[in-house]
Amino acid sequence: MHSLIAEANDLLPQLQELRRTLHANPEVGLELPRTQAAVLKALDGLDLEVSTGTATTSVVAVLRGSHPDRPADAPAVLLRGDMDALPLREETDEPFASSNGNMHACGHDLHTAGLVGAARLLHAHRDELRGDVVFMFQPGEEGYNGASVMIDEGVLDAAGSRAVAAFGAHVNTSARGVISTRPGTLQAGSNVLEITIHGRGGHGSQPQTAVDPVPALAELVTALQNMVNRRIDTFDPVVLSVTQLRAGDAVNVIPASASLGATVRTLSDSSLAAVRERSKQLAEGIAAAHGCTAEVDFAVQYPVTVNDESETTWALEQIEDLLGQDRVNVLPQPIMPSEDFSFVLRNVPGTYLMLGAERTDVPRERQGDNHSPFVIFDDSVLADQAAILSHLAIERLKTAL
Repeated sequence: MHSLIAEANDLLPQLQELRRTLHANPEVGLELPRTQAAVLKALDGLDLEVSTGTATTSVVAVLRGSHPDRPADAPAVLLRGDMDALPLREETDEPFASSNGNMHACGHDLHTAGLVGAARLLHAHRDELRGDVVFMFQPGEEGYNGASVMIDEGVLDAAGSRAVAAFGAHVNTSARGVISTRPGTLQAGSNVLEITIHGRGGHGSQPQTAVDPVPALAELVTALQNMVNRRIDTFDPVVLSVTQLRAGDAVNVIPASASLGATVRTLSDSSLAAVRERSKQLAEGIAAAHGCTAEVDFAVQYPVTVNDESETTWALEQIEDLLGQDRVNVLPQPIMPSEDFSFVLRNVPGTYLMLGAERTDVPRERQGDNHSPFVIFDDSVLADQAAILSHLAIERLKTAL
């Protein structure tokens, strides 16, 4: 299996070229026509059953294994890569930097190119596959729930039966080439909190004749932070970040309403229920104290990402065999970003992996981090990503028989 690493390194220049093309032309959301076209071109010539989505510009490719012992009812493994970018203006000095106002600031260009690499490697090794592999090229991870769209269109059963396992990888700016994950809860659930304080507008010079919602909103921002620190269990943490504040348009007018938007990350159903209930109580109480009313909308976006215990333990052992023990890091606790691969893992046992892509040629303080306009990644890890996903698919199909 170590030949996969050598073969992946041979593919690396092509994968880097694809990644950099995608990086220079990022697209946001569920409609990624240029990205879809690039993926289809990259897969052209391979013996794959390729289909595209109708509700989104997804690509699903099925590779049929040709091992002599492949049974008639062969199992399938799913490999996933997300393709969309963020509505963020890039501020790096990369020669292939985006100039269209969007940015692959979360590394999905690497995920896409790495999955293409896995498709090419596995195609070359299809006589070792005792089942089938589904390649899930997904739009709309960044807040659009593209995973659920593709699940509704049948990606989990694309090979003809439900996949027995699912694997995905996400780059970050940790040590280059080190795989990090953990059995059980890996990433937080993502939720959106919107609160509007309704008062009564008036002239800015005569606040006594109005009911000003702005002081109530300002008080609420601080109170929400204190709520998380004082009313939520420390050992079942919640992250609540107010990221949007909106009020009037004219400097001399007291607005009739003011609102905030916040992202809320939770690790359990109990903490989700607690923060949902208590944020509503807090908003209504503070609003009433100021003579206002509160309108609260709490939307559950993505559930907690939970790695299957046995699949993850097995996957870590496989990666150690492939790369060495020094390249594997078992996280001691969950991390707070969210991921819609969680919907896949609710339906199919599997594992989500973090792949370090730190640049060693640039000072750490100049590298940014995921979702930063300054973030940069070492795309030489594409070979590792392709080899890891391929190795997991080959070996997992052996154990599924």
